[in-house]
Amino acid sequence: MPPESAGATGLTHMTDPIIQAQQVEKYYAQSKDARILVIAPTDLAIYPGEIVALLGPSGSGKSTLLRMLSGLSRPSAGKVLWHGKDLDSAEINVSIVFQSFALFPWLTVLENVEAPLKARGMEAQKRHRRSLKILDTVGLDGFEAAYPKELSGGMRQRVGFARALVVEPEVLFMDEPFSALDVLTADNLRSELLELWQKKTIPTKAIFLVTHNIEEAVLLADRIIVLGRNPGHVRTDFKVTLAHPRERKNQAFTALVDYIYKVLTKPDVVPTEVPVLADGRRVRDQRQMRYEMLPHARPGGIAGLLELIIDLGGRTDIYKLADELAFEIDDLFPIVEAAQLLGFLKVEEGDAAITPEGKAYAESEILKQKELFRKAAIDHVLLLRQITRALANKSDHSVPEEFFLDMLDEQFSDEECRNQLETAINWGRYAELFDWDDARRRFTLHVHEGEEGAELPPDEASKEPKEQEKVG
Repeated sequence: MPPESAGATGLTHMTDPIIQAQQVEKYYAQSKDARILVIAPTDLAIYPGEIVALLGPSGSGKSTLLRMLSGLSRPSAGKVLWHGKDLDSAEINVSIVFQSFALFPWLTVLENVEAPLKARGMEAQKRHRRSLKILDTVGLDGFEAAYPKELSGGMRQRVGFARALVVEPEVLFMDEPFSALDVLTADNLRSELLELWQKKTIPTKAIFLVTHNIEEAVLLADRIIVLGRNPGHVRTDFKVTLAHPRERKNQAFTALVDYIYKVLTKPDVVPTEVPVLADGRRVRDQRQMRYEMLPHARPGGIAGLLELIIDLGGRTDIYKLADELAFEIDDLFPIVEAAQLLGFLKVEEGDAAITPEGKAYAESEILKQKELFRKAAIDHVLLLRQITRALANKSDHSVPEEFFLDMLDEQFSDEECRNQLETAINWGRYAELFDWDDARRRFTLHVHEGEEGAELPPDEASKEPKEQEKVG
């Protein structure tokens, strides 16, 4: 559980939930007997009177879960209830504020806000009055006739809030609504939203906020849920009892931020069992992947991070480092994960310590860095090992990308297959493991000066025989 000093407690509710998810999951079919599990079976409820913040690393399914709870997307299994009734048959009243402002550029501010009321069939005079009132509430009085292109980012997001609130939703969903704004504008909008909520100026009974900003969650939320990934699953779910207004420098605030960060960075325990669907087919659980998921980070970014950590004495708190660099923690995670995967960093409880291999890599000249990266990639990354093995054993030392996409397709979605291969190409070319012909979409063997074949550890000759046999 979170530290008591942080004002976090266990969950107890005296009222019935507005929205309740019962064992909801999301998976995508890959073949007749395999599916990718994106969201593991999950129970979750939204109660009146609370702001719920949903945190998690990229790829944990935050937005997917929001879409299922709000009715935009159907769960692959399980069910979502609205006041105890199945979401498909209930008359739900929710609104969503998106990260992108999603305004109609050809409509004025007032027409944008009126749009959902018009879609519901409300007569013109009534929707006009209600829209003007909500525009005044969010501080846009006087801008009714303006078009979105005439407004700043903060004002356009205010229009987004007004459009969501004008239908008087019982639950307001927000998908990273402040992430596209500058720091001061985002802080101002958070404060205004919190004021509207606390003064009950808006009739909304619950707010569900998806965010990757830990401090934002602690500033706003009455309850925080943290997801793990591969597949998405609830790591922790707790109440926050810190009084408003909350001060970032307060010791209890800092303790809670540190706790959440440790939850986000602590490696998940890998279960041994594979879920079985109701029809008897097995789900390919991403926690059972033979391929590790490559973080989308560049070698230069990895080297830069290692150099910073060396300057800090070889160890640092990643959250504090992100804060000092003015990075969003979600932007720093892939670089940290890549360095950890390659054996350059060890991460425990949110602290990152550089390894001897990482120190050598960061402090070496360019050619030596490539050599060390090459060894780390072969030792730790199965996909790169397979690419170099296939190229070394093919008579013409050339293999099309489709071969590796087919193998990745067993474990990843089509989009993620492309992302994984793109990262592998980036790493492999940097390490001079192979060359890449973008026009022909083919890998070719990179022969190092004085060598006849690819550089591979001696024990690699006996590995992956099945993959070799497949190459045509």
